[in-house]
Amino acid sequence: MAIGVLGGSFNPAHVGHLQLARYALQHLRLDQVWLMVSPGNPLKSRHGMAPFAARLASATRLADGRRIIATDIEARLHRRYTVETMAVLRQRFPRARFVWLMGADGLASLPRWRRWQDLARLVPIAILPRPGSNIGALEGLAAHRLRHTRRPPRRGPVLARYKGSAWTFLPAPQNGISATALRDSGMIADAP
Repeated sequence: MAIGVLGGSFNPAHVGHLQLARYALQHLRLDQVWLMVSPGNPLKSRHGMAPFAARLASATRLADGRRIIATDIEARLHRRYTVETMAVLRQRFPRARFVWLMGADGLASLPRWRRWQDLARLVPIAILPRPGSNIGALEGLAAHRLRHTRRPPRRGPVLARYKGSAWTFLPAPQNGISATALRDSGMIADAP
C-alpha cells in the first residue's frame, strides 16, 4: 500500500489541504493520504494555535475516511519530530510504502528541521506548490543539497517505490488559501 503523509498543524484544515491530498492521490498513484495532525510543531509559536482536538476535528471533517484519513498518530506515538515519526511508521507498517508530502514552504524551511537529511534518506518526498514559496524553495539549501536525488514529476507515479533518497516537485494547481488567513478572517473553509 502506498501512503502519502501530509503532516501539518491544520490550524484549521481547509479546502487547500484537501485539494493537495486529492492531487497527490492521483498523481503519485497513492492508495491513501493521511492528514497527520501535529501535536505541536517545534518551529511554530503556540500563540494562536487551536487545541489539538479542534485541529484534528477540522482535518477529520475534510477527510473521507477511506482514501483521505485524518490521523492523530504522531500524538499517539508521543513524537514531535517528523524523522522520528516516519521511522516509527516504517517499523509499525513494514509493508506500507510511505511518501512524505509537503508544501514548497516546507522545503524552504527543511534545513531547520531536526535531522532533515535523515528524513530525506528515510522516505521519498513530494513537494507541492505553495504560492509565493516555489522559487525560493527550489533554489534553497535543501533543494541544493538534495539535487542529486531529485526526480522529474513524470516519475511521481513510482515515487513510493523508492526507499528514500528521492524527491520531486509536483506542478499542481495552486490555491492561495492559508490557515493563517482563515484564522485572521474568522472563516473556516469547508470541503466542496
